[in-house]
Amino acid sequence: MVLETDSADPQTLPARPANRDAMLRGCGRSLMALFCLTLFCLVPGTVSGQGVNAPAGFVPTGTTPSYSQRPQTGTSTPVVTANYQRSNAAGTTNGQVVTADGRSGSQVPFPTTRLVSGQQPAGAATSVPTTTGVPAPTTTFPIAPSQLGLANPLANTATAYSPLVTNPMMPPPRVRVADLMVTGFPARTGRVMVGAAVNSDAGVTGQLTIDERNFDITRFPTSWSDFANGRAFRGAGQTFRLEAAPGSQIDSYRFEFADPNLLNYLPISYSVSAFLYDRNFTDWDENRLGARFGLGYRITPNLSLNGYLGANRVKIGDLRLPGLDPELDNMVGKNNSYDVGLSLRHDTRDSLIQASRGHYFEVNFRETFGDFNYSRLEADYRKFWLLRERIDGSGKHTVSFRTQLGFSGDETPIYDNFFAGGYATLRGFDFRGASPVIGGNDGIEVGGQFQFLNSVEYMFPLTADDMFRGVVFCDFGTVEDKVEFNSESFRVAPGFGLRVNIPMMGPAPLAFDFGFPVNKADFDDERVFAFYMSMIR
Repeated sequence: MVLETDSADPQTLPARPANRDAMLRGCGRSLMALFCLTLFCLVPGTVSGQGVNAPAGFVPTGTTPSYSQRPQTGTSTPVVTANYQRSNAAGTTNGQVVTADGRSGSQVPFPTTRLVSGQQPAGAATSVPTTTGVPAPTTTFPIAPSQLGLANPLANTATAYSPLVTNPMMPPPRVRVADLMVTGFPARTGRVMVGAAVNSDAGVTGQLTIDERNFDITRFPTSWSDFANGRAFRGAGQTFRLEAAPGSQIDSYRFEFADPNLLNYLPISYSVSAFLYDRNFTDWDENRLGARFGLGYRITPNLSLNGYLGANRVKIGDLRLPGLDPELDNMVGKNNSYDVGLSLRHDTRDSLIQASRGHYFEVNFRETFGDFNYSRLEADYRKFWLLRERIDGSGKHTVSFRTQLGFSGDETPIYDNFFAGGYATLRGFDFRGASPVIGGNDGIEVGGQFQFLNSVEYMFPLTADDMFRGVVFCDFGTVEDKVEFNSESFRVAPGFGLRVNIPMMGPAPLAFDFGFPVNKADFDDERVFAFYMSMIR
């Protein structure tokens, strides 16, 4: 309940004209009512009441004097809080009284007293509201209630009053506007990387990469200074990448251009790429030349849909065992094909190289026509669990799981079949050594039209600086001529390994793994040790 009375000790108040007092009281009540109504409607919370003299029939239970500080003016207002309680046959009534002046200076007496919160006795006809609002910041100071010289403000405690807040009205903050000039410099978006890699699957390769992530294909240079200052072909957020990776067993060259936003605002990306790939496999040499145009739509930051059109020319030559497989003999020479594909990808990993949380899922469907007509469906799923880590984020213990599932049509050429074995698929086997074979123990690895490959791995730190990490894994799965699971050819290879992080050699760690096949096919080629090392600067 809220009760207002204007009373003061005449011995402590200076004399005022009657009309001035009436004018001040009228203005104060109007402003306070408007302020309280606004806060009551908009500001949640309960304001503690304040006061000194106990109303009639109430027993004081505590008093807290304080000053209300006004940061805008640098002045202070004395405020006293008093809690009261009254018990009778109808019930118990609790209330709080505020006594405040609203003017600066502790020497000014308090002419106004308000009961700002309370509880109606049981059986009363009207209810007593509770004042809501936000209290002003206060600084406690010692003062006796008798020093304030206040009269009893309450004569009738059974009356309900409108809500009222105790804070005096504050002046609106003064806003100062000024022009702000910002001079920014773009971060480095282009890189030229030179490196080398060696691994058990592909031998030794070199690498030269030119990568620009803020490319602008339409910003042609107007002078030599545009090249010198880095303004030429920059500024549109496009991607340009040119990569050359010649090696002892693989030669790979690739060009890619991509724009993440079609027409500068749509969430649709497009890309154009071309590649030249030459690989000396054990049973034949393969040369691929192709180009692709793709469109992508980013549904969410983690979910994207992509479609593409591609053209490929595959040249097969230098057969190791000509005449052993007529199907392979017919592929010698150039083979032309065209692709139409669609893929869906969802990626929530916290790192692309050494993930510890999240998952990666991609499903890809491709229809190929030309010299060979067939369909292909592939799915790749990876999941990462963080078991524990140090408080600074280092020392991570991670469990990961990966599964790869693939189906391909009956007319799939041998060079486009699924193969397994090696560092990236089934450790414990030679590269492509866990695949179907024609011709016995020394025959031709022809692959299959169905694959089901899995890996479970646990990674843990060996040193406090995370430079050395250990892994324990188990790779299992199969590649078959058709969709089937055969216990005699289902491969299982547990093992362990070591990861070495050397920042000066690049973000990818050096990997050394030992796999031990415990179940395999009759003509599989085993290889216990597999490794991968690279250095990029």
